[in-house]
Amino acid sequence: MSSRRALRRKRKAARLREIGSDVLITLGVIVLFFYLWYVWLGDIDAGAQQASAATSLSDSWEISAAVVIEFDRESGNSQGAGRSSNPPVVQPVQQGKSFATMMVPRFGKHFERTIEESVDLKTVLNDYTAGVGHYSSTSALGALGNFALAAHRGTFGASFGQIDQLRIGDRIYIETKEGWYVYRFRNMEFVYASEVTVLNDVPRLSIIAEERILTMTTCHPKGTISERFVAYSIFESFVPRERGAPSEVAAER
Repeated sequence: MSSRRALRRKRKAARLREIGSDVLITLGVIVLFFYLWYVWLGDIDAGAQQASAATSLSDSWEISAAVVIEFDRESGNSQGAGRSSNPPVVQPVQQGKSFATMMVPRFGKHFERTIEESVDLKTVLNDYTAGVGHYSSTSALGALGNFALAAHRGTFGASFGQIDQLRIGDRIYIETKEGWYVYRFRNMEFVYASEVTVLNDVPRLSIIAEERILTMTTCHPKGTISERFVAYSIFESFVPRERGAPSEVAAER
């Protein structure tokens, strides 16, 4: 009799283990689907909201102006398309306030994000209406020095999720009420998160800046915070709003 009871207990324990395994597998599938939604679908949804917010901000600056052909040179004009290598300097704004939008054709046809002051996670980088933040300790947009930005590479819209796709010579456009600041991508590097010298006026050096530099920083590898992916671009020219949108910008909208 005791052997029968022992056998029943063993069968019951085995059944409980089987049920427990099924429950764990089911929970694992649920967690996996949640993770995929959070990272993939969540990024798509957040990115769409951020793009819409940036487009709305850009639209608020629009004036009636003809779109003119863009030429690969710093200054000069053709059909009235004046370009300047001495852009206006954007005055500082309050923390968390938007002051520009960013368009990177390499990131996709409808990629546009709002740039807000500060890189605070809660109020800027994790915000579904922004996603890109300006390091307040770095140069103002248009000033000599390093205009440095930060954004996520994964989650919360992943604004810099395609940063590794940049190619030398790619244009990056920063738009304000006054017009478009045009940069050309130059190079990239990987650094430890503690390497804050990438935010110097001249990244990694302690010298006086003679150029206008755009620095984009994000996490590396995706989903980690131990390193940073850093992309550098050099200012090319400024296109006043009254002269019309650069042709590449107009084609993206």
